[in-house]
Parts: sequence; C-alpha cells; structure tokens
Amino acid sequence: MRVTGTIDEIRQWTAQARAAGKRIGLVPTMGALHVGHISLIEAAAAQCDFVVVSLFVNPAQFGPGEDFGNYPRPFERDLAICGQHGVDVVFTPDPLEMYPRENLTWVHVEGITKNLCGRSRPGHFRGVTTVCTKLFNIVWPDAAFFGQKDAQQAIVIRRMVADLNMPLEIVVCPTVREGDGLAVSSRNQYLSEQQRSEAPVVYEALQEGRRMIESGATDPGQVRARIEAVIGRVPAMQIEYVSLVDPETLENVERIAGTVLIAVAVRFGLARLIDNVMVDSGRP
Repeated sequence: MRVTGTIDEIRQWTAQARAAGKRIGLVPTMGALHVGHISLIEAAAAQCDFVVVSLFVNPAQFGPGEDFGNYPRPFERDLAICGQHGVDVVFTPDPLEMYPRENLTWVHVEGITKNLCGRSRPGHFRGVTTVCTKLFNIVWPDAAFFGQKDAQQAIVIRRMVADLNMPLEIVVCPTVREGDGLAVSSRNQYLSEQQRSEAPVVYEALQEGRRMIESGATDPGQVRARIEAVIGRVPAMQIEYVSLVDPETLENVERIAGTVLIAVAVRFGLARLIDNVMVDSGRP
C-alpha cells in the first residue's frame, strides 16, 4: 500500500493503474474509519482492480460552530485499517493541497440540497459537492463508493454526476449498524456511555415508521408524529427533523405511495445523529 498527500503523485499512480487496464475505485472519507467505511472498501475491492481511499477532513463542508477542529483524526489507525483491507493507495492531502488559495469556484446542486440536512447546515452540501468534484478530477475513478446512512449526500452526489456527465459510477452501499441497530458513525464516539445506550431509539423509531407504512398508513403526518413520540422517550434528544420524502426529489410527500425515504436527524449531547430507511409502501 502506498500513501501520498500530493495531487501530482496520486495522479501519477492512478494513471499507471488506468494504463494497465485496471478499474479504479474511490472511497472518499474524512478518516476516523469504522466498520461502515470498511464495508465500502470491501465493496470497492470486490468491484474494482485498484482501490483508492481518501482521508481528508474537508473544511469546506463544516459551518461556523461545527466540529471541524474536534473531528477525530486517528491517522495511524486509519492507515492500518486500509492496509488490512487491500487498499492500493491512500490519499491524505492537507487543506492547503486541496485549497491552495481562496476558493472562488464551487459546485452547487440546487433543489435537493434545501431539505433535510440542508435546512440546518447551509453551505454544507456545497462543500461536499465541491470536494467530491475535486477528488473525482484528481483520481479519475471508474466508481466511487458511498454509504446509505448519508442518504441525502449520496442522492446529491449521484445527481451531480449525472447532471455534469461525469464518467463514473456512484455505488451506494447499505447502512452498517451495531447489534442494537445504531447506525455506525465516526461521531458516535462523542456519545457518553449513557447516551450510547439510549441512541438506538432513533432506529427503533424509524422501524416503527416502517411498520406503519407497511401496514397501510398513508398520512405522513401520522407516521412522523409516531416517530417523534418514540424518539421522545429520550427527553435529552433534540429532534432536528423527521421527514418523509420522495427518494429522488427529496421533497416532503403529502401522501405515502410508492417508495418513501424516512430520514431523521437529532442532536444528542455533543453528537448529531442522522439515520434513514427506505420503505416500499406497496401502493402506487
């Protein structure tokens, strides 16, 4: 496994792989790797001949007062995980390598970035789409791998790639969960022991919403109220949103039909937890 922090070097190595006829897979991450990231790396290794993992805490996607300075950066541990799972190259740029001067050019996806996390994190998705565009231009992968846990991010990136005719495939892999249902996240380490024991209520609430829809519920307000009631069993959790949306437009649905994305975000102590489930109502 090779490691580099320079754009010139990563381009040289991926160009060599491409010239050798290898299919290149990219797993973009902010480090602090966990089993969810490992599932993406394994999917990339299964579908590609040459796997690149980026470790870059992107300042452009953090807003004022967010946790950019405190975001975990266990660099040596991340490298060890990559080495254990067949990664060919780890790209570890610092912010000056990616943003050597004031950035005047941004990639902005309209519409689908306004709802859900976009409501409370203005500018976040502009930072995500810009850094992903930069990574795609640097690595030039055949496929890039993202997790379903960050559903809005995956939908936004997929739309950006389609709209801009980028020559790569976006592969979205299933959410990885702990045994008690909590979606795996680098930010889970912000939870205290007590909070960690209570956090699975988020997935429990999503499952309750799923059961209601599969049992015939068509009113999103009723499903939303039930989900909020379940989360409300943990009074310290502050609900940021509970939304039932169209999985392509991310607009709130007025009637539940077809496939619906139920998405939740809560503030819990120092952590912001997001989770979602895709539900097929079985109704047109």
